[in-house]
Amino acid sequence: MLFDLRARGRRRTVQVVYVGLALLFLIGFIGFGVGVGGGGGGLVEGIFGKEEGAGGGYGKQVAAAEARTHKHPGEAAAWAALVEARFHQAGEKEFYDEEKQQFTGKGKELLTKIIADWNRYVALKPAPTLTIADDMLRVFGEEGLNQPAQTEAMLQFVIPSLPEKVNFYYYLAKAAYQNKDLSTGELAAQKAISLTPAKERARVKSYMAALKKNPSGNPSNEVLTGTTNGKVYSVKVNKKGEGTILKTSPAPSTTKPSTTKK
Repeated sequence: MLFDLRARGRRRTVQVVYVGLALLFLIGFIGFGVGVGGGGGGLVEGIFGKEEGAGGGYGKQVAAAEARTHKHPGEAAAWAALVEARFHQAGEKEFYDEEKQQFTGKGKELLTKIIADWNRYVALKPAPTLTIADDMLRVFGEEGLNQPAQTEAMLQFVIPSLPEKVNFYYYLAKAAYQNKDLSTGELAAQKAISLTPAKERARVKSYMAALKKNPSGNPSNEVLTGTTNGKVYSVKVNKKGEGTILKTSPAPSTTKPSTTKK
């Protein structure tokens, strides 16, 4: 799942992509958090994890990871650890404005450093882990530096080494369509459809067709519905691609009523 739905204090309005939201709703990979509740938390915590205290945050982890890469520059795991440490650091207030739901100037500079670390990692030809794949999907994606070409290249590199995930193929199709790489987009879309439960395939197929037609579009005034974590959500998307939750209700029960013989 691209976002952790378990953290508390989720914002009610977040940035979403129209077709992506529709598809992710349908297959259970929701691209945003929900819920209000007390205490800390927030979207950034769900993406990057919690800060490690007011004093140093993830600075010590980054320093330790950097030292490891200096000592073992040919060790892929060392570069992967540095990518992960910097990625978590990117969730700190200095780098990410949670109120605006976007990276600061320093945050974007940090994402650029992560990409440099990633390139060193890739040069060693490792078998990528799911963690680093998820991290880089966010760095290259719309919530990060918004680089579709790099997103496509990254996913083509990591997918062969990882368990099949519908959302990876969805994002590969989206990035490929944005890059006008229609052959890759078609293959990725077909794979996403094939990995979808049979009863939902027709609907996902229609969403993928819409994605191909308008991979970067965010049509306004659309109301989307979907079920996740036992609840049904109705979300209205405006022309900026922002989604506002209109209604939340329990999902209908799938169990049949019991009958008692007399």
